[in-house]
Amino acid sequence: MKRMLIAMSLLLAASFAHAEKVGVVDMQKAIQATAAGKKAKTELEGEFNKKKKELEKKEADLKKMGEDLEKKKSVMSEEALGKKQAEFQEEMMKYRDVVGKSQLEIQKKERDLTAPILEKMKKVIAKVAKEKSLSVVLENSQAVLYATPEADVTEDVIKAFEKEK
Repeated sequence: MKRMLIAMSLLLAASFAHAEKVGVVDMQKAIQATAAGKKAKTELEGEFNKKKKELEKKEADLKKMGEDLEKKKSVMSEEALGKKQAEFQEEMMKYRDVVGKSQLEIQKKERDLTAPILEKMKKVIAKVAKEKSLSVVLENSQAVLYATPEADVTEDVIKAFEKEK
């Protein structure tokens, strides 16, 4: 893994040696600053809050079921207690399944909402790069350790994105 990172770093360094100008874009900031990004975020938050309420209700029901089981276990026969515990475990498994499915649904919804924005964003970045004569545009992430403020074209990308209706 370390060798691969070193090799990638060397390849990047070699390619940048030939690059005339490099720009960086904070994609997260760019997406969130656009009207389309704000709309997607609002829609995603609405979906998330809806799922959260459903899960909180199921969680409260399970908690009540567990408390009832705890209160009544001293007066139940072993057979009845075993049956109730099995029911409780089954409901817990169903709850975990619903939580997992909900997480996957939210992730899919996020991908579905952001994919068209990202596609358009890539085209806008290419356009801005041409206008500014940039040879390379990188996403400003943890991999970029330093970039001059002049290299940051995020605001230009946001403005160009909003013009591209």
